Amino acid sequence: MTGAAELRRLAAEFLAAHPPASTDRLDFLRARFDAGLAWVHYPEGLGGLGAPRSLQGVVDAELAAAGAPDNDPRRNGIGLGMAAPTILKYGTDEQKQRFLKPLWTGEEVWCQLFSEPGAGSDLAALGTRAVRDGDDWVVNGQKVWTSGAHNARWAILIARTDPDVPKHAGITYFACDMTDPGVDVRPLRQITGEAEFNEVFLTDVRIPDAHRLGEVGDGWRVAQTTLNNERVAIGGMALPREGGMIGKIAQTWRERPDLRTHDLHQRLLKLWVDAEVARLTGERLRQQLAQGQPGPEGAGIKLGFARLNQEISGLEVELLGEEGLLYDDWTMRRPESVDFTGREAGYRYLRSKGNSIEGGTSEVLLNIVAERVLGLPAEPRTDKDVAWKDLAR
Repeated sequence: MTGAAELRRLAAEFLAAHPPASTDRLDFLRARFDAGLAWVHYPEGLGGLGAPRSLQGVVDAELAAAGAPDNDPRRNGIGLGMAAPTILKYGTDEQKQRFLKPLWTGEEVWCQLFSEPGAGSDLAALGTRAVRDGDDWVVNGQKVWTSGAHNARWAILIARTDPDVPKHAGITYFACDMTDPGVDVRPLRQITGEAEFNEVFLTDVRIPDAHRLGEVGDGWRVAQTTLNNERVAIGGMALPREGGMIGKIAQTWRERPDLRTHDLHQRLLKLWVDAEVARLTGERLRQQLAQGQPGPEGAGIKLGFARLNQEISGLEVELLGEEGLLYDDWTMRRPESVDFTGREAGYRYLRSKGNSIEGGTSEVLLNIVAERVLGLPAEPRTDKDVAWKDLAR
């Protein structure tokens, strides 16, 4: 088994052969993948060395100290955090060889075609249809709240392939080429003024059966891998102490004593403690994930992330008073990534409202925690054994 000392040696040899200062960025990233130093826990030949997942930080620290470029993970968060682990678990050998390397290097950005206008909280009720036609599937439907679709080359897509069985049983999972004819991406302007989200219309889009992940009709099980990884990617990101939003308000508190009141101080202390507990909980969850695939526990960490972001950003606006009402730019833009700490307090306050919706609404996640983590009785469901085509819509 590859240990920390061996990984440091391999990283040193790699840096000697590919000096960051004189190596093209993309060439460096491609070579890093080929050397197995991209995802060290992935198999050899797929960006890894079969090492423990917990040792990824060893490689990252060595390369960062040498000034090596990264793969701009915020730009391709869906690909790295959601598509890649799903492809690794359910993809064929050909799919893994085709998709994982350009995904990791950032040459191909991914988006997620899951939610629909009538299937958000109840995702399994989705109505986008995929009909078999020879070696292809012909897809028609509409997806919504698709982050980064305007920059994406590929999408992870779930579609209904059998309307005559209960809703969870008739879904199949695909990789969809966003450049194919029939894919229409339209911006959704948000409360921030930007349009990082999109709606995507699919009209007679042909997807080769070779781009199907998992068995026909088994898409809901495949999608659970994606969704569990999504919640961890959103809520369980690695942060230093006072990282993220709590760091911004703490900095303002220290630099602006004129804004302080006793009440604000007490509320800030509580949120600081909550943020630190969430950070340590996320660290513990990541250590657990190093031993296997994420489970429903990710729903809890994502719930806490949404609540904290909204409470912290609300307190920050209140702390700043009239200054908190200022907003720098309402220009309609289509950004490549979300930057919570690179803008002013007003942006953080508005953008954080989406945290309790994206990646699974807080209401849905509360049900997941109750039923799948705490083991509480499930809510009565009358549609579990009803064919999708017979459901009221």
